[in-house]
Amino acid sequence: MKILCISDHIDPLVYSTSIKERFGAITLVLSAGDLPLDYLEFIVSSLDKPLLFVFGNHDLKDYRYIKHGLDAEKLRAFPMATSTPPGAGAIHVGSRVRFEEGLIIAGLGGSMHYNHGENQYTEWSMALEMVKLIPGLLFNRILRGRFVDILLTHAPPQGIHDKPDKCHWGFKSFLWFMRVFKPKYLIHGHIHLYDLSAVRTSRYKDTLVVNAYSHFVIDTEEQA
Repeated sequence: MKILCISDHIDPLVYSTSIKERFGAITLVLSAGDLPLDYLEFIVSSLDKPLLFVFGNHDLKDYRYIKHGLDAEKLRAFPMATSTPPGAGAIHVGSRVRFEEGLIIAGLGGSMHYNHGENQYTEWSMALEMVKLIPGLLFNRILRGRFVDILLTHAPPQGIHDKPDKCHWGFKSFLWFMRVFKPKYLIHGHIHLYDLSAVRTSRYKDTLVVNAYSHFVIDTEEQA
């Protein structure tokens, strides 16, 4: 299976009339945040593949409505919201667990708390978001024999791909999650890569940590 991972930057190779030629073999798209929802909608409509996403700490115009699962009718009750669901076809998995294309995917959006903005978390509040995942993880452990295959986040784990400024700190709780639930992948965004030689993938215990900045394709057969 090939998974298209995206985050933080509208990539002209993706946002292109040639998207089907380049990414036609993709089975699933995962967005790690800070991308406009109309970009996600373009990808869904062009590839006709499932797209799961979390929000980052930017591009949050529709965050409060999507977070609470409001549909088109409910959105009309909010004058500041758009009249139709933005990002049509894209599936929000922030603080949720979903089974898609044979994979168990859990999502944790947002960044480290740094300026009182929306979708920012302290270590403690991120741990509380993680608690929301546990019922779904346990359900999948019983039903499918494993907790989770992919943890989709915006921020990176502490000490892996993160940066020294507080905005770009990673979460220590993600390290605990990887040790306990053993996902095959943790896919994050938030850390921009401007150097082609910059580290994009790292291994922690049983998990391959992937920075999805711009775009990156995971071939699960190559990683097996």
